[in-house]
Amino acid sequence: MLERQPRATAPLLLDRFWQISWPLVLLLAAIAGVGFAMLYSAAGGSFQPWADKQMLRFAFGLVGMILVALVDLRVWLRLAYVVYGLALVLLVAVEVRGEIGMGAQRWIDFGFIQLQPSEIMKIALVLALARYFHGLDMDEIGRPLMLVVPAVLVFAPAILVLKQPDLGTAIMLVAGGGVMFFMAGVRLWKFALVLAAVVASVPIAWEFLRDYQKQRIITFLNPEADPLGAGYHIIQSKIALGSGGVFGKGYLLGSQTHLNFLPEKQTDFIFTMLAEEWGLVGGIAVIGLYALVVLYGLLIALRSRNQFGRLLAIGVTSTLFLYAFINCGMVMGLLPVVGVPLALVSFGGTAMLTVLFGMGLVMGVYVHRDMELDRLGEVGTD
Repeated sequence: MLERQPRATAPLLLDRFWQISWPLVLLLAAIAGVGFAMLYSAAGGSFQPWADKQMLRFAFGLVGMILVALVDLRVWLRLAYVVYGLALVLLVAVEVRGEIGMGAQRWIDFGFIQLQPSEIMKIALVLALARYFHGLDMDEIGRPLMLVVPAVLVFAPAILVLKQPDLGTAIMLVAGGGVMFFMAGVRLWKFALVLAAVVASVPIAWEFLRDYQKQRIITFLNPEADPLGAGYHIIQSKIALGSGGVFGKGYLLGSQTHLNFLPEKQTDFIFTMLAEEWGLVGGIAVIGLYALVVLYGLLIALRSRNQFGRLLAIGVTSTLFLYAFINCGMVMGLLPVVGVPLALVSFGGTAMLTVLFGMGLVMGVYVHRDMELDRLGEVGTD
């Protein structure tokens, strides 16, 4: 008679370090390296004021990412709601004492660091939803009442973020939450009902949008209607993209960028600057790097033997995909300009550190891929 074998548990600390997906680390470093190069170019061939700060943030975030990957996956499962709660408190604090910049109230100034809680919420929401759906079986997921709690988890922060106002991040929270619902096993007809309700509420929602948000949507539909005003950004972005051609004008030689026709070149429109200088080939290469990271994340999710790890890896990976998809889409005029940065490339501290924290969680899923967890998050035995 064969003896029953214990299920796989957490590997030892040193084993965890060697089991980290180092090719994934190199891919993330390559994307960040592209960002350093473009920020150097955006400053006219200088590390200041953007590239040096971004490099320091990446170094700090890289160490943090490795440390996050080494933490036992069960710890993140137990802390999921705590992390979400803290992120929600920070979002509420933005309403009370947030810093205003460029017409929006999105940051909290702690003196030594400025935090954008909406970026933190993107990963906190993934953690909370992964924890919630991990504790349900398929029969429970099929009950509409069981979806009320995760719906509140999604829409509570989305509404707070929309009030800042930050339409792009609110869209990312809802879209990322939708991916989590789908991957957890929620039936398609329920998505169809929600979509129908959203479409029906569009006229009502339109009345609640700020004037500049309405203008962005109108500009998206017809940017040439106001070429020197609301349509200026996207028109200049399209000019720069087209002028780059197949191979680009050359590094540090982008005319739209260095003659200051292209606005927000270090943040929202950094992909436009990249395509102007490196051309179609350079743009496709960078998109290819993101595609490889997304593929790695999905493979890690499929390899995980526990539901929490699968949903966590898929959620974080889909968030990274949304960063790249929305940013590239908006600078090409395929989507409205909603202020979503290009992950690890655009200048920004909270966004970079949050993405690296999220990727640390994905690597942690890979390290603990053979761990089997019950619904309470405990390792069981056969």
